[in-house]
Amino acid sequence: MKHEEKLMEYAALLIQVGLNVQKGQTLVISTPVECAWFARMCAEKAYDAGCREVVVNWNDDALGRMKYLRAEEDVFNSVPLWRRHFFNDYAMEGAAYLAISAGDPENLKGVDSGRVVRAQRAGGQALRMFNRLQMSGGFPWCIASIPIPSWAKRVFPKATEAEAMERLWDAIFAAVRISGDGSAVEKWREHLDTLARRRKTLNALNFKSLHYKNSLGTDLTVELPEGHVWEAGDDVTLKGQTFIANIPTEELFTSPLKAGVNGVVYASIPLVNDGNIIDGFHFVVKDGKIVEVHARQGEENLRAAITVDEGASYFGEVALVPYDSPISNQKILYYNTLFDENAACHIAFGEAYPCLKGGHEMSREELTRRGLNDSITHVDFMVGTQDLSIVGTTHAGEEIPVFVNGNFAI
Repeated sequence: MKHEEKLMEYAALLIQVGLNVQKGQTLVISTPVECAWFARMCAEKAYDAGCREVVVNWNDDALGRMKYLRAEEDVFNSVPLWRRHFFNDYAMEGAAYLAISAGDPENLKGVDSGRVVRAQRAGGQALRMFNRLQMSGGFPWCIASIPIPSWAKRVFPKATEAEAMERLWDAIFAAVRISGDGSAVEKWREHLDTLARRRKTLNALNFKSLHYKNSLGTDLTVELPEGHVWEAGDDVTLKGQTFIANIPTEELFTSPLKAGVNGVVYASIPLVNDGNIIDGFHFVVKDGKIVEVHARQGEENLRAAITVDEGASYFGEVALVPYDSPISNQKILYYNTLFDENAACHIAFGEAYPCLKGGHEMSREELTRRGLNDSITHVDFMVGTQDLSIVGTTHAGEEIPVFVNGNFAI
């Protein structure tokens, strides 16, 4: 019974706070077929909120893998017209978008990376309108997760499937502040207030650059564009509708200057990308561009990921997450970026969020002129460690510790 109460509270949190679904608004749910029961629960909460219609985009690990292994070559070079209209048209309408992120972390292991890259390029071009609107506040969106057996067993390999599912449920409920007593909304308001205070501090400091360093070997300088702003977990659309893009979220983030990143950066935990696990990797970066890629596992997949287009080898986001945070303190490797990125500071290669004063109203061309990266991809990888040091340098040349021993110092 308690579990059922938590589920209902979770669905309500996603619809009422994550998306803040409005009366008369359409809701699009993208979900694995294994999560259909939870999608229905979210749909019911949306209709309770006055949603106009709920439409669903289904996906399936098994069929996805089968397609990449057995479909004809030309399938990966284009996107059907109906799929373009499905995403782009609903985005232009301002529909709310819920993505239920749950999958086998190694579903595409052994698949030709060239096929994956071509499919990603085709999708990025076909859904460019959707992606631009998503990045610039064109519609409310939220990514959340529930367990499925293949994922749970990867996180807890020594447990039985039933035990792994139960443990992953408990971990997710804790991460999203669900206790089953109806207090989640209030807890999220308090959490967002904390993020807002730190965001105000960072914006007031107006750093020119950040210098990352730790014992893994990271020694990276990140210049920030003139007029940059830090943002937090909550956001607002151009029409004034508040939403939370990721549940959970622990980060404060901004966009780097495209040509202003230099040094070496080591990943602190494995990355799951396009159905493959990439581990033990680091980048060498010069004038913003990744010029060397090294990985103990999945190097071919990582090289493919940074060559999707020209902008994929540059950076689009830097995010600050304290090592001592609710998700990090669970000491769980989720093999799911939604959770892992909220357990550690992270950086993304690819598309930049428009984190400039007035950036949401700027055209893509203007954002590019202001030094932000343009790409059809955006991939977060984690760099935070217990000994991470980040020093910010102001425009006056003052050096201020931002992170000491993995946690905020401001």
